[in-house]
Formats: sequence, structure tokens, C-alpha cells
Amino acid sequence: MDQKTRIGFIGGGKMGGAIVGGLLARGVADAGRIWVSDMETDRLKELKDLHGVHTSTDNRAVAKNADILILAVKPQVMGPVLKELAGSVGRTKLVISIAAGIPLAFLEGNLGKGVRVIRTMPNTPALIGEGATALARGSHATDRDMETARRIFDAVGKTVIVPESQMDAVTGLSGSGPAYGFIMLEALSDGGVRMGLPRDTALLLAAQTMLGAAKLFLSGDRHPGQLKDMVTSPGGTTIAGIQALEEGGLRAALIRAVEAATLRSQELGKTK
Repeated sequence: MDQKTRIGFIGGGKMGGAIVGGLLARGVADAGRIWVSDMETDRLKELKDLHGVHTSTDNRAVAKNADILILAVKPQVMGPVLKELAGSVGRTKLVISIAAGIPLAFLEGNLGKGVRVIRTMPNTPALIGEGATALARGSHATDRDMETARRIFDAVGKTVIVPESQMDAVTGLSGSGPAYGFIMLEALSDGGVRMGLPRDTALLLAAQTMLGAAKLFLSGDRHPGQLKDMVTSPGGTTIAGIQALEEGGLRAALIRAVEAATLRSQELGKTK
């Protein structure tokens, strides 16, 4: 992918807009070669004013004009959108879906024989450039297509490549994971308030502590258990807190949360 590559977005919602912003901020694409279609004209005006991209309410016009087409619509409307686009998408285009639960077979079957498709699962921190995105290759996508898709989503965070069979687990972990993090953030701040801290102070300390812990892990090659041990002194405060977490079943609860969300993703995928 180079600066001459034309990128079309079908859907200009929060996630689509986040990817557009990331591409421009990282210099991956030029605003003059990005087109966005959406039914909400107010949203299109907002994107045009903010980023200077081309906008349209005509999905097929955007699809015909694009070299790379990113499907950023809600899963429940994907079927009608694919039928609308089928005649405008051929083997020369790369199609990338960010819709949760929509399998590659469904995408390929509705777009036509030989279409190059990649399925992705980003998460909401992509809105601030800190997303986690998994990518799964369709039957006709090439190595170069995967490199292109990875470059696009690296603009809004970090990426991994997985077989499609693992995409439900990705949904259960990183797709739903921000909500688990928000619950932990709220609970930690509740603990601070319980022990006398003002709410705003407790929230700031909890959020920065979680952020710092994640960055510390990502910045090196130490296992989380090793990093935990660095904070845990014999007979100290941290081991007392860890014991309380283990007695409360936090570790098991998080494992069950990922499992439950994965199973639900599998159920939703079977309806397609």
C-alpha cells in the first residue's frame, strides 16, 4: 500500500472514524484518497470537516472507487450491505471487515467468487490509538494483503494474526476486554474511596496504575508473574492484597468472563 492507494469505508461510525484518524495521523494514507459512505449526513459532514476526506451516501460509488474497502457497518446490517456491494467488488479489491461475529465464509459467499477478504476484530481503545486488533485471512487473500491490513490497524494500536477458528476467543478476550478493565478500574477506585480517598483521586490513581502496569509489561519481556513478584515484598502490603484477590476469586472470574464471552460469540456466529 502506498500514498496512491484509494481506501473506502462503508460506515463512518466511531470505529470507522477512529481508523480514518489513525491512518492520517500516522501518515499511512492521504485524506484525498480516502472515501467514507454513511447514511447519516451529519456524521459525514463531521468527518469531512475533521479530516478532509471525501464523503458520500452511495455505498456502491465508494466501493467502485476504492482499492481497499473497509466494511465498518454493524453486524446486523452486513447481509444487505454485502448484497448491495456484490456487483461493485471484484478480485482486484481487498475487502476488510471489522464486524464482530461475521465469518469469512459469509463475507466471501455474498461478495462473489475469488474476492480477497480479511476479517478483523478491533476493540474500542482504537478510538485513542491504543487498540488491539486480530486479523484472519480469507481463502483468497495474499501475504501482501495481510501486510496491508496489518499496516492499517497498526495505525490504531497493536495487531496479531490468528486463524479464524480463534476469532471468537479474541472477541471474548480483547473485544469484550475493555469492559472488564472498566469494571476493575471502578472497583479499585471504590476500594480507594472505602479507605478514605476522594473519588476523583481514587479514579486517577487506579487508571494510571492500570495503564502503567500494562505499559511496563509491553515495554519488556518479563512474564506478568515476574513483574508481580517485583512489587511483592515478604510480609508486605501487596501480598496481603493479592491474598484478598485470590480469596475473592478474581483470577477465576476473569477466566470465566473470557470463556462466557467467547461462547456467546460462537452462538452469534452460528446465526450467519
